Amino acid sequence: MEMIHYDAFVQYLRIEKGVSAETVHQYMEDIKDFIDEQETAVGVPGVTHGMIRKYLSKLHSKGYARRSVARKLASLRAYWRFLEYDGYVESNPFQFVSTPKLDRKLPSFLYENEIQAIFDGIDPSSWLGSRNLALIETLYATGIRVSECTNLSIGDVDMELATMLVFGKGRKERYLPIGSFAISALSGYLNMREERFGAIHDADPLFINYRGGRLTDRGLRKVLNHIVDDASLSAKLSPHVIRHTFATHLLNEGADLRTVQELLGHSDLKATQIYTHVTRDRLRDVHRQAHPRAKR
Repeated sequence: MEMIHYDAFVQYLRIEKGVSAETVHQYMEDIKDFIDEQETAVGVPGVTHGMIRKYLSKLHSKGYARRSVARKLASLRAYWRFLEYDGYVESNPFQFVSTPKLDRKLPSFLYENEIQAIFDGIDPSSWLGSRNLALIETLYATGIRVSECTNLSIGDVDMELATMLVFGKGRKERYLPIGSFAISALSGYLNMREERFGAIHDADPLFINYRGGRLTDRGLRKVLNHIVDDASLSAKLSPHVIRHTFATHLLNEGADLRTVQELLGHSDLKATQIYTHVTRDRLRDVHRQAHPRAKR
């Protein structure tokens, strides 16, 4: 079996759905994995429920986690939905395939002293160091996704109003406030960058690599790994961990769930509710301080 309309689907994911290059790659790997398991004589339009059940059974026998199976099903469902919508196939055989029930995975986050140790471990005296500090400060100040960060242009940041224009999933726009620490770090970084690479313009990428090109998703992750190594920290650092940390700290300091939902760019409040568990320590402290029979 061969995949059909590869380029059209990739363009759909990138332009209409606004997903990152890494996510597109994962979609295509999941679809290729399914197609490679099928008989070559059967075309994409001929996929049946029996073939899908057999494939899922094979994944189960190989020991795939339910979350991995669910992700593969989501990729396949999206691909066949695209084919059906554009008239390439008559129906979507994945439409009524049940997704495995997932265990609730709690988000990883950093405590305030841990994120402070990361800031303290960065030397901003070089232009790359100043970029790294500005990058971490921006991620922590806004909670933006890795793709949203790498797609930022200089003109998307308003230093005077301390706001940032972010393009989220599906190219949805949202304006985010930026704290004074991030503004200061960005200002220092852009000044040192201008000294090294020359005049900057609104259309230029906000974060660049050491050669002056736009920092990619993968490049950003490598930068975070280097920051942790340089600081000799054991903390796990990724764009998603910083995003979780942003949301957790806001809720711990009293922000309401709806506000955090807007800041994160979640279309569904359920996606934000996973963070409520991490506020239990704060709730316990408030209860002990406020309830007359809770003090010990």
